Order: sequence, then structure tokens, then C-alpha cells
Amino acid sequence: MENGTLNSYRLILPSAALLLLGAHALRQGDFGLTAFFAALVGLLFTRQGWVRLVGGAALLWGGLAWAQITVDLVAFRQAFGLAWGRLVMIMGIVILLDGLAMALLLGPRLDRFFDRDREWAWPRAAIFILTVFTLALVRAKAPFPVLLADRYLPGWGWLEIFLLGFYAQWIGSLMASPAGHRRVRPRIWGLFSALFFLQLALGLSGMDRMLMTGTLHLPVPALIVAGPVFRGAGFFMLILFGVTLVLVGPAWCSHLCYIGAWDDAMSRLGPRPAPSATLRRLSVLGRGASLVLAVGVALALRAFGVPGATAVLFGAAFGLGGVAVMVLVSRRRGMMVHCTTWCPMGLVANILGRLSPWRIRIGADCTRCGACLTRCRYNALDESGLERGRPGLSCTLCGDCVSACAHRQIGYVFPGLSNRTARALFIVLAVTLHAVFLGVARI
Repeated sequence: MENGTLNSYRLILPSAALLLLGAHALRQGDFGLTAFFAALVGLLFTRQGWVRLVGGAALLWGGLAWAQITVDLVAFRQAFGLAWGRLVMIMGIVILLDGLAMALLLGPRLDRFFDRDREWAWPRAAIFILTVFTLALVRAKAPFPVLLADRYLPGWGWLEIFLLGFYAQWIGSLMASPAGHRRVRPRIWGLFSALFFLQLALGLSGMDRMLMTGTLHLPVPALIVAGPVFRGAGFFMLILFGVTLVLVGPAWCSHLCYIGAWDDAMSRLGPRPAPSATLRRLSVLGRGASLVLAVGVALALRAFGVPGATAVLFGAAFGLGGVAVMVLVSRRRGMMVHCTTWCPMGLVANILGRLSPWRIRIGADCTRCGACLTRCRYNALDESGLERGRPGLSCTLCGDCVSACAHRQIGYVFPGLSNRTARALFIVLAVTLHAVFLGVARI
């Protein structure tokens, strides 16, 4: 108890350094960033291992920020012929204190204080930092406010960024084990889809700020590629889709697609999935035909100068056809038939996702018990796949088979990493993208 109290006193300097950064943000009128640093100080006293790492990263950023402020102020004073020596001395002391606070926070004396959930501390910290960094970058570079907080409460965007970062690391902790991953993934996927379409509905009802640009785009995955072909512009979603494939391969289809969550929900209303050779053939033929149809129709509509409103009707008809497949077939088969035989972007993700180094592999000591076969809703596993040691083309890295294997013979692989580290890194990237999409993915 005395040791804990002593270490709490050692948090005074790191807390003061973070609050000083918050005070500077307050002076600049950035209330959200002030709240960000204040909340981070409060988290230090939870003794969570990941918070220590995040606090250290925040102080590192703070030191760089103070250095840049010093350079800017000196340049300003030199331009007007003002003295700047005392300024450099004062700012040097501030930077030194910030560095000492970081060294103390990350040093061995406070290492024992942050003793809660240490095993998963680095992944949780990485999720928080990557989520915050990505959202901050998007917020800074976008030509319009992308965060709802900035739209409804100007100046509070950093608080939303903090909350999304905190949410993301919490989700990461729940997905630390394969069983947790299997349990949590469909829930957060469904949450993202629900919020995505709720914002769309509110935007259509007259709340224009709920829409990203104020210009409506039909939320049908096939239009990610067909839309730009028809318009000759509007490549944002296509670029976002491509970046996601590079980072997590075809996991777009099992973690991030706003429509795929519907197919997942329908399939879970049906029986346990069973491998199907017929559906496996349609995985390429059916989705290939849909891709050709979507692009071909888009080219034809553009060539004939068909109005955008009419083109929307074609897109809506395709989307409704996909919903019918979910309700009538996926629910009956217990398999995600829409995603594996209908959606053209699923095929694109499966093929181009091969450019990403992420893979699911089955160990040579697999007992062929078949437990994984009744968990795979993407029809990617069968007896031949077990023999080959890898799932089929329709695999989306959902991870359900990993949790199903009692013998730990199925896992994520990444060149140069152990299976355990590879899985942790995959969770970091997938959860970070989920949280970022939750903040910015709106029509």
C-alpha cells in the first residue's frame, strides 16, 4: 500500500506535464484537446499497463510540439527585432520537464505501479495511438469537418477522438483471446452497420450534418467500383477499400463492410454451416458475373448519358437483390451466401487481398476433427482445405475457425512473426480500422 502511494506521488510530474499541454490547448481555444489531456491524466491512476505507454507517447508528442512552438516564437521575435534569449530559456525548461516526465513515466520505478492487464498492454496502447493518430490526421487534412463532434460542437473534435481511441482499446482487450474475437466481432460489426445506416436515415430526414458531404451516395458495396466507373469521379471509397486490403487483406468483408453485417446476422439465424461444393463454384462464377454486370451496366449507362437518378435505380435494384439473397438463402443455409456468391466486391477483396501478407494457415498436426468446418460461414473450409493446410479463396480472415480449433492448429500468419504476434498485430489493425470507420464512415 505504501509503495502504491509512493508511486502515485511519482505521477505528479507526468500529470503536471500533460495538464500543461492541456492548458496550452485551452489557451488556443481547443477545448476538446484540453479534455483529451485531462482525461488521460485521470486514466494514469487506473494503473492500466496500456495507459502508461499512451501517456509516454503523448509526452513525446508534447515535447516535439513544445520544440516547434519554440522555433515559431523565436522566428516571430527575430522578424520584429525582439529579444528571444529568455524565451528560449523558459521553453527549454518546459521541454526538459516534459522529457523528465516521460522518462519517469516509462522508467522502472513506475513500471511496477502499472500492473493491471500488462500482458495485452502493448496491443491496447497501439490500438489507442493508431486510432488517435489516424483520426487526427484525417481531421487535419479533410477540407470539411469529418467528425460529428466538430459539426455539432465546434472545437470538441479531440474529445471524440479520445473516446473512439478509448473504445477501440477496450474492444481490443475483449478480442485478445480467439474466443473473445469470435464473440465480439459480429457485435461490433453490427454496431458499425447500425450506426452507419442510422446516420444515413437521420441525414435523409433533414439532419444534413449527418451526411459526410451533403451529397447522397447509394450504400451498395458494388457501387464502390461501379459508381466511379459511371461518374468518372468519386474515388474516395475505392481508395479507402484498396488501403484496407493492403492493411488487413480481405478482412474488409468480415470486419468493416456495412452491408456484410446484415448477411452475417441472417446466416446466424440458420443452422450450423456445412461446406458446399456448389456454393464454392459460385464463389467465383457468381461474384465474377456480378462484377462484370455491375461494371458493364455502369459503362453502358455512362455511354448513353443516362441521368444519375436513373442509375441510382439500377444500383438500388442490385442492392435489393442482394438483400433478398440474405433473407431467403443465407438464413436457410446458415452460410453467408450473399457475401460469397453475390457481392462483386467480395470477389475483388478475396483476389486483391492476396497482395496483403496476412493468411490463415492450418498446422500439420491437425486432427481433422471438423470443428472448424461448422464455424466457417464463408464456405472457405472443407476436407481438402484441411489437407492443403489453408482455407479456400472465400476466406475473409474472420477468425472463427481459429477459436473453433481446440488443438490450436489454426492461426494467423505473417512473414517473420510468430502466430501469437501475428494475431495480435492483426487485431490491432482490424480494431483500429473499425474505430476509425466508426468515426468517419458516413455517406
